[in-house]
Amino acid sequence: KEEVEDNGDSIMEGALIARDRVGVQDFVLLDSHTSENAFLNNLRKRYQENLIYTYIGTLLVSVNPYKELDIYTVTQMQLYRGVNFFELPPHLYAIADNAYRVMCSEYNNHFILISGESGAGKTEASKKILQYYAVTCPTTDQLQIVRDRLLLSNPVLEAFGNAKTLRNDNSSRFGKYMDIQFDFKGAPVGGHILSYLIEKSRVVHQNHGERNFHIFYQLLEGGDKDLLSWLGLERNPQKYAYLIQGRCAKVFSINDKNDWKIVRKAFSIIDFTEKDIEHLFGIVASVLHLGNIQFEEDSNGHAIIRDGTQIKWISKLLGVHLSILQEALTHRKIEARSEEVLSPLNVDLAFYARDAVAKAIYGRTFTWLVNKINGSLANKDSTRKTVIGLLDIYGFEVLDTNSFEQFCINYCNEKLQQLLIEMTLKAEQEEYELEGIEWEPIPYFNNKIICDLVEQKHKGIISILDEECLRPGEATDLSFLEKLEEKVGDHAHFVTRKLADQKTRKSIDWVDFRLLHYAGEVTYCAVG
Repeated sequence: KEEVEDNGDSIMEGALIARDRVGVQDFVLLDSHTSENAFLNNLRKRYQENLIYTYIGTLLVSVNPYKELDIYTVTQMQLYRGVNFFELPPHLYAIADNAYRVMCSEYNNHFILISGESGAGKTEASKKILQYYAVTCPTTDQLQIVRDRLLLSNPVLEAFGNAKTLRNDNSSRFGKYMDIQFDFKGAPVGGHILSYLIEKSRVVHQNHGERNFHIFYQLLEGGDKDLLSWLGLERNPQKYAYLIQGRCAKVFSINDKNDWKIVRKAFSIIDFTEKDIEHLFGIVASVLHLGNIQFEEDSNGHAIIRDGTQIKWISKLLGVHLSILQEALTHRKIEARSEEVLSPLNVDLAFYARDAVAKAIYGRTFTWLVNKINGSLANKDSTRKTVIGLLDIYGFEVLDTNSFEQFCINYCNEKLQQLLIEMTLKAEQEEYELEGIEWEPIPYFNNKIICDLVEQKHKGIISILDEECLRPGEATDLSFLEKLEEKVGDHAHFVTRKLADQKTRKSIDWVDFRLLHYAGEVTYCAVG
C-alpha cells in the first residue's frame, strides 16, 4: 500500500512539473481563466515546446511555428480518425475529424471557420484539413480524381491569388470559401469555391518588400524558352515595371521554378485544355506588357504612345485590334446627346487608365479561373449531399499605407470576430440564462459597434462613400473625408487629424482617417 501511494505521488508530481513546463492543453483548465497574462503565458509555454495547438473547449487556438513540424503525417491522420475529441492532444485533425463524424451521424452541413491576423497560418490550416479528408475518407478510383482536383485547386489559386507581403511569403490576397460535398457514405464527391475581393491594386503597385502575385514570377522563372518567346517575355523580372516596385523579385524562401511545375501539373489534372492554358498565359503576359507601356505628351498636351512594341504584343496575345487598344489607353468615352464622343487624356490620366485596364483584366481572369475550377469539381449526381465548408480569408493587417483594400480586409475580419462572438460567448451566456443556471457573467468587448460604424445603412462609412460617389457636383477624396467627419465624427472608434487630441494629431495626416478596430488601430489614407 505504501509503495502504491509513493508511486501515485510521484506520478502526480511529474504531471504537475510537466504542466508547469508545457502549460495546459485546454484554456478552460487555467486557474485564472479571465487573466490575459495567464492566457499568453500558457500559449508561450506550449509554443516553446513546439506545441502549437491549444483548445478553448471545442475551439482550437493555433500559433504559426514558421517551420516544418512532424505532426502532419499519415500516421498522425490515422491516429485522430474516429477518436473522441478530447482523447488526444489538441490538433487541427481533431477539429476536421469531429466535423466529419458529426456530419455523417447527423447528416447535416458543417463549416470550419479559420480566422486570424495576416501570417497566422490560415491558408496552411485549410490545406491540412483538405489533406486530412483526402487520406481518411472512403474512396474509389473515380473519387480519387475528385480528391486530386480538390487538392490541386489550391496551388493554382495560390499562384494567381497569393503574394509575398511584409508579414507572410505566401499571403492570400483574396477570400475563399470552399464547399466539400460528401455522399451518404461519407466519401468526397465534389466541391465548389466562392472567391471574394481579389486584391487587384497589387497588380500595378506593391509596397517596399512585397511582390506581385506569384504567377508572374513563376512564369518567368519556370516557363520554357519557346513559351516565353511566344509571349514576348524575357526571363528577367527586373525588365517589368509591375514586378519591381517592391524591390524583391527574388525571394530566398520561394522556389518559383518548382512552384511553376506544380501549377502546370495541376492544370492537367483539373481539366484545363492546352488552349485554355495558352489563353491564360497570354493574358498574364499581356498584363506585364501593359505595365511597360510609356506615354509621352504631344504638342496639344495629349498622351500618345510613341514606342508601339508592347502594345503590339498585347494586341497579338489578347486578339484585340491595335487601334482599339491605343484608343482605350489614350482616350475616354463621353456620352453627349445620345452620342459617344472620344476625349483625349493627358499623360497622368493615361497612366491611370493603363493601370485600370491591367487591374480589370487580372480581376476578370481570376474570376474565370475560379469558374473553370468549379466546373471540374462539380458533381452532376442529383442525390442529396452533405457539405463541410472551409472559410479561409485574408487576415487582419496594417501596412505602411492602408487603402481601400485594407479597409475591406479588416472590415471582413471585424465581421468574422462578430460572428465568433455571436456563436460562442453570446450564445453560451444566453443558454445559461434560458436554463436558469447561476453564473458569473464574463465581460467581453462586443465589436458590433465597429461593424455598425462601417456597414450601417445610411449612416456607415460604406453608405457615405456610396453617397459621395453618386452625388452631383465635384466629389473628391477630401470631400469624402469631410463628410465622414460630419456624419461619424462623434463615434468613439473613428478619428481624423481634425478631430484628434494634441498627442494623437501628430500621427495622423490631413488626408487620413483612423479606425479603432477590435484587433488594433489602423490609419487609412483617403486618397484613391
